Amino acid sequence: MITDLMRRRVRSSPRLARVFLNLWPPLLGAGIRVAEISSDYRHVRVELPLRWYNANAVGTQFGGSIYAMSDPFYMLMYIRALGPQYVVWDQAARVEFLKPGRRRLVAEFDLGDEDTEEVRRRTADGSKHVFDKEVLVHDDEGLLVARVTKTLYVRRKESPVVPATETA
Repeated sequence: MITDLMRRRVRSSPRLARVFLNLWPPLLGAGIRVAEISSDYRHVRVELPLRWYNANAVGTQFGGSIYAMSDPFYMLMYIRALGPQYVVWDQAARVEFLKPGRRRLVAEFDLGDEDTEEVRRRTADGSKHVFDKEVLVHDDEGLLVARVTKTLYVRRKESPVVPATETA
C-alpha cells in the first residue's frame, strides 16, 4: 500500500522523484546523486563524487558505480513519456571504460520527441521495439570517462478485448 502511494506521488512530481531516487538504496549506497529531473522527465542529470566507499583498488571510480549511475534512467524516462499503455524494460547494457574517473562524474540523459515518436511508430501494430540509447559519462572537467549503451525493450500493452454486445 505505501509503495503504491509512493509510486503515484513520484509519478506526479519530478521533485519527489528526485528525492525518492536519491534515497533509493542502490543509488544512495554507491554515492550517486540525482541532481536534476526536468518537469517533463525528459532530462535527468546524475552525479557521482569520488568517495572512499566508491573507489576501486587503485583509487579511481569503481566501475560498478559508473554503471549504476546510468542504470534506471532511460527506462524510467520512457515509462513516463510513453504512458501506461506501454511496457518498457532494460534488456541489456554495455559499458566502455575510456579513462579512469579521478573526480566527480556526471551523466546527462535526454529524451526528445523524435525518440518517443519513433517508439510509438515502431510499436503501433503491437510489435516489440528493441533499441539502444547511449549515455556519456564525463568528469566535472569535461573529460569523457565512460560510454554506456543501454538496450531497451518497448511494446504496446495489449488492448483489452471487449466482447460484442448482443442486440435483441
